[in-house]
Order: sequence, then C-alpha cells, then structure tokens
Amino acid sequence: MPRFELDDVDNVDSKSSLVNRASRSSTLPDVDAIFHDPVKNHDFETYFEEKIHVPHYAKEDEQNCGPSFRQFDMPPFSWRKLWAFTGPGFLMSIAYLDPGNIESDLQSGSVAGYQLLTMLLLATVMGLMMQRLAARLGVVTGMHLAEVCNKKYKKIPRLILWVMVEIAIIGSDMQEVIGSAIAFVLLSGGAIPLWAGVLITACDAFLFLLVDKYGLRKLEALFAILISIMALTFGYEYIKVAPDQKEVVLGVLLPTCKDCGRKQLLQAVGIIGAVVMPHNIYLHSALVKSRDIDRSHSRSVREANFYYLVEAAIALLVSFVINLFVVSVFAEAFHGVTNKEMNMTCANTSIPNSPGAFPYDNVTANETVDSDLFRGGIFLGCYFGPAAYYIWAIGILAAGQSSTMTGTYSGQFVMEGFLDLKWSRFRRILLTRSIAIGPTLLLAIFTDVYRLTGMNDLLNVLQSLQLPFALIPILHFTTSSDLMGEFKNSWGWFIVGIIISIVVVGINLFFVVVYIDELPHVGYYVLCGFLALAYMCFVGYLAWHLITGLFDVCGSKTHLYRRGQKLQSSDEECLAGNIDRSKSQTGDLEAINADSA
Repeated sequence: MPRFELDDVDNVDSKSSLVNRASRSSTLPDVDAIFHDPVKNHDFETYFEEKIHVPHYAKEDEQNCGPSFRQFDMPPFSWRKLWAFTGPGFLMSIAYLDPGNIESDLQSGSVAGYQLLTMLLLATVMGLMMQRLAARLGVVTGMHLAEVCNKKYKKIPRLILWVMVEIAIIGSDMQEVIGSAIAFVLLSGGAIPLWAGVLITACDAFLFLLVDKYGLRKLEALFAILISIMALTFGYEYIKVAPDQKEVVLGVLLPTCKDCGRKQLLQAVGIIGAVVMPHNIYLHSALVKSRDIDRSHSRSVREANFYYLVEAAIALLVSFVINLFVVSVFAEAFHGVTNKEMNMTCANTSIPNSPGAFPYDNVTANETVDSDLFRGGIFLGCYFGPAAYYIWAIGILAAGQSSTMTGTYSGQFVMEGFLDLKWSRFRRILLTRSIAIGPTLLLAIFTDVYRLTGMNDLLNVLQSLQLPFALIPILHFTTSSDLMGEFKNSWGWFIVGIIISIVVVGINLFFVVVYIDELPHVGYYVLCGFLALAYMCFVGYLAWHLITGLFDVCGSKTHLYRRGQKLQSSDEECLAGNIDRSKSQTGDLEAINADSA
C-alpha cells in the first residue's frame, strides 16, 4: 500500500480512510473546527431560520454540466434550480439603484454627456467580480463576511473595521433617506416638508419587519416589484426623452472624454464610490445563506456558486440598464442647459416647486445648471410635462424605499457579525435606523432641500473611502485554503482583486488630495493629514494580513483532513494566533497511513 505525504492528502471521509481530490463527495473545511467553536449555538438565529429548498432530481449525481468537450463536476443546468437560487442577487442589486446612484447618474449625464457610460459599465463589472467573491464566501463557509472578520481579526482591529463599515452604512442610509424624502416633497408639491419625509421613510424599517415575518420569498417579491417600478418609470423617461441611440452605444463601448476638465474627472471617479458599496459585499455574503445547500458535498457547493453567479450577473445587468436610462436621459436633455434657459422654460409651466429652483444673476445666468434629484424632477416636468415629473418622483421613491430596507438588512448582519449581538430584531433595527435617521433629520430641519441634495458628492466620497475595508477582507478570506478549500481564489481572480483594490485606494487618495486642496484653513490640513495617515496604516494592516495568509510568511502551509475533521494549519496560527498545535502533524500522518494500510 503506498504511503501518503502531507501534500498528497486532501480529504479524509468518515466512511473511508482517504478520499482524493477527484472525489465527487468531499468534505469541505470544517469552519467550526478551524475557529475552535465545536458546539455552535443554534438557539439564536436572526434571519433565515427556514431556508428555501433547492430541488434535486433523480440520477443528477451521475451527470455533469456542460458540453462533452468541457464537463463541470456539477449537475446539469436546471431552470427550476436557477429560480430557487434567484433572490439574493436582486436584493444585493438594490444598492446599485439607490438614490445616491441615481443622483450620480444624472450628474454624470448633465456634466459629461454620454462619455461616462463606460465608467458606469466598468464600475458594474468591478462590482460583479467582488459580489462573486462575497457569495462564494457565504456558500462555502456557511458564515457571512462580518462573522468571519469577527473570528479572524483581533479585538481592536475588528472594532475599527466595524466602525468603518458602519460609517459606510450610515452614509448610504443618509442618501437613501434623503432620496425618499425628496420624492415625498416632489409628489406632494411641497405640502410634505422635508423633515416629515425623513420620518415617513424611517417607518419603512418596520414595514420590512412585517413583510419579513411572512417569509423571505414574499420579501424578495416585494423587492422585485420595486425594481420593476424603477425599470418602468426610468424607462418611460428614456422613451419620452428619446436619447441618440448611437451616442448611447458609443458612450458605453468607447472610453473617451473630450473636453473633460476637473469637474468631469471628479464625477468619473465618483461613479466608483456610488456604484460599488462596501456594505453591499457584507450583505451579499449573508443573503446567500438563505438557501438549503448541502455543504458536505463539493458538487452541491459548486452548483450553488454557479447559480449565484448567474443570478448576480442578471441582477446587475438589470441595474446597469436602469442606470443607463438615467444617464442617457440627462445627457440628452440636460447637458449644457444654462440657468437662464431653465428659468425661461419653467416660467411657462405650472410644475410644482419650479419657482426659485434655478436662481441666477448676471454672473451665473449662462452657467450650466446644477443637477440633483430635486432639480432633476423639476427639469423633466418643465420640458416634458407633468407626467414626466410625477413618474420621476415615483421612481425615486421606489429607489429610496427599497434601498433603505436593504440598508436595514446590512446593518443587522454587520452589527450581529462583528459584535456577536443577541438582541431582538426590533431592538437592533431601532438602533441602526436611529443612527442613520438622526443626522439626516437634523439636516432636514435646519437646512433646505437644495443643500441637502448637495451632500451626495460628500457621501459618495465617504463610501469610496470605506471600500478597502470590504475589498481586502473578502479577498483575504476567499484566498485562504483553510476557509475555502478547493474553492479558494485562483491566481487570476486574486490578481484581478488586487488590481481592483489598488484602483480603489488610488481613487481614495485622489479624493483626499482634492478635498484637502479646497480646505479654507491650514489647521484642516493637519487634521486631514493625521486622518489620512491613520487610514493608510489600517489599510496596510489589512493588506499585511492578506499577504501573510497568501504567502504563508509564518511557516509551511498544510491542508490535512482526518475523518472529516480539519487538522492544524500553520497559516491559521499565523493569522489568528489561536490554533492548538499540541498534536504532531507527523503523528497524524502516520495514523492516516496506518488506517489506509
């Protein structure tokens, strides 16, 4: 009987002495054993207590997926299974359609015409790549990203990471609440004040609780309705305005930006912060846990990863088309319009809120109009009639309401995962919504709608600054053999993830330089310099953990399983410092060889 070396052993099944890599039914890494939590507490479950069933068919284990020349070790494709897995990707895609994204879209069109559509496509593709990693982490490990961070990082870095993610969630929530409040102002013709719109929006968290109580599928159906409303309303605007289709296609396919200055450049890089949101990666890794997946079989896990990728691609394609509608509408009708022209046009209409929406003097008369969610609706009403005005407001309301509910989900998972809270849903929703609603309500009371919508750029920058705190951990954990086993990232995916992370950090540094340059007093320079240094140090800390995990700085890495239980790994000892290495790996290897003999 041949003897096995450490590198030859991939998995040991409970029913046989050794199962090699080609086995169709291999045991995945035992995450509980890795994190020394053999007795997992199943008494407390916040969500997904009743998982959605995935259908299985007779003899599906005997067949593979794909054409004869390229077979995959998973069951053949099934539309019924794709339907069973459909849901998490569309909930995730809501973040790509929140009011912050919509405002970024209309500003892109009004500032640069069709020329930034390529950036929108690039940001969406980058988002899909990172969402793929998030879904795989949740499927393979059975834990979402915040839970893994809780286990892998020490207390102080973990708390700092939690604060950074919470800042991103608060920034996103503020955009969503502001968007919904503006929609109420538009629909009511100003009868509902901005602060009242904020309070009405705050109540939707409890609507979310009521719908969630009746089952996840009903909640997913609600989100599907809201996405359909956005597609119909913004699609109506697209048909009404009738953009030049040739310019739309060229804008998507050709990365050019003629006569672009600093304003256009800022808008281009701001798209990344608006589209790719850090908390959405945490959200998606949790949502995929809602399906009943047999994680003890690699075929089932590979199948789930495939269907989740297909579903996420479809969902983000839908979100890209909706975003394209908005950019194209304002590129065609709003680009280059001056304050004087807008006032002359709106003076001949009875559109609500139009008086005083576009003020100007001798200096600003020929300047292009500043665009935002509020002025965008008035503009559409003045040029294309009341129907365009109210339909725009309905679309913004659907975007705001849906994204506030997914924001609530994100807040729940992040707080539960990082802090290991055992609070009730009501208490946690009350806390997370208060954190986001409080600052927005104060702003709504003490400022006007024009200044409030102008916060969008700042909030996009804020979320862009938090992106490394989602990108680096997800890249770190999905590259770990101890967590992902055979499903860890390939070198190709790892390099793509590194490139995306470097691009994001570079964009963040660019924003820091731009905003520091605009500060009025030298004291702000010192403060921002200190914060920038602390920011880069923490990013460096996360990057160092990624590198040590990848190249095994602390010693040689082993991947050894015995009777379905994962043995010690020097990589885990290096990263977490909590692996008991009292057992000799040599002795374990000899035991395996003795069993196999």
